[in-house]
Amino acid sequence: MGRKTNRRHFWGWLIAGVLVFCLAVLAFFPTRYFIEYPGGADRVSKFVQVDGKRDQAAGSYRLMTVSVAGPASPLLLLWGKTQPFGDIVSEQDLMGDSTSSEYNTIQNYYIRSAGNAAVASAFRAAGKKVSVDYRGIYVMSMQANSSFRGKLKVGDTITAINGKHYQKAQNYVDAIKKHKVGDKVTVTYLRGKKEHQVTDKLVKLKGLKRAGLGISLTDDTRIVSQPRVKINAGQIGGPSAGLIFALQVYDQVSGRNLRAGRTIAGTGTIDDQGKIGPIGGIDKKVYAANKVGATIFFAPDIPATKAMRREDPSYINNYVEAKQAARKLKTKMKIIPVHNLQDAINYLQAK
Repeated sequence: MGRKTNRRHFWGWLIAGVLVFCLAVLAFFPTRYFIEYPGGADRVSKFVQVDGKRDQAAGSYRLMTVSVAGPASPLLLLWGKTQPFGDIVSEQDLMGDSTSSEYNTIQNYYIRSAGNAAVASAFRAAGKKVSVDYRGIYVMSMQANSSFRGKLKVGDTITAINGKHYQKAQNYVDAIKKHKVGDKVTVTYLRGKKEHQVTDKLVKLKGLKRAGLGISLTDDTRIVSQPRVKINAGQIGGPSAGLIFALQVYDQVSGRNLRAGRTIAGTGTIDDQGKIGPIGGIDKKVYAANKVGATIFFAPDIPATKAMRREDPSYINNYVEAKQAARKLKTKMKIIPVHNLQDAINYLQAK
């Protein structure tokens, strides 16, 4: 009897142990997938200071975020399926070839760049003087075959090629295009506040028939304006706050209160001339805006070109996707298509 009882205890403990192990795997084992779901809808005025002052007028512009959870366990992936407009995305789709640290660096750069472009475009729309200081080109990512990989890093700012400084990223590209694969060039760059130099060979660019550094890049700018504008979005990253930052800055520097007490949401990248570009996760941002009672939602209206279709066959116009989300929510919030900052200003003035 003692032996049978011991066997029963053994099998009971073994089964319990297997169940605990399986539950632990479901709850804690990380997959290579992430969950994207609606985040918050913050008042933009808390991020923006003009001449050291925040906007205290009634109403608000709202900056919507997309929350990301992961690497997600199997149980967390199941939870993600229950979230409104929740999506499961692979690590590759979310971060590409970047490490987590590089991804965060890029997102932080995007939000700073969005703020700079928003200030420049808002001042120009208000008829105020503003200047853009082009520091150089910001390193966003690096090809695996780049000779500069391990020497340059994501987050560095290239300020000169062979000793010459240029005013725009395209000028750097044009200068490098004159060289051949295998030619050596000297790159001057900033890492933090320290200047460095490195010399190495140009490589064949992926998908192109010309030489390059083997990096993806964009302009690194600083804005000089009077009054001075400071934008600090804290832990929020990404480029999609450009439009709504611009509207907030425009109200404060123009002296016009376009909000007129309303809660207004919007999203879209922006350049320093006020041109708006598409963003991701707009359905989640419509949900977040509706939740805080926004009555107007500005959405980029950028129909797909053939080039855009080749790059992303699944591309959907943000405005179309936002309208679909609004219908699903049965919201009375108006979805307004915009191509540039002036479209949003004109709409708010007219209404």
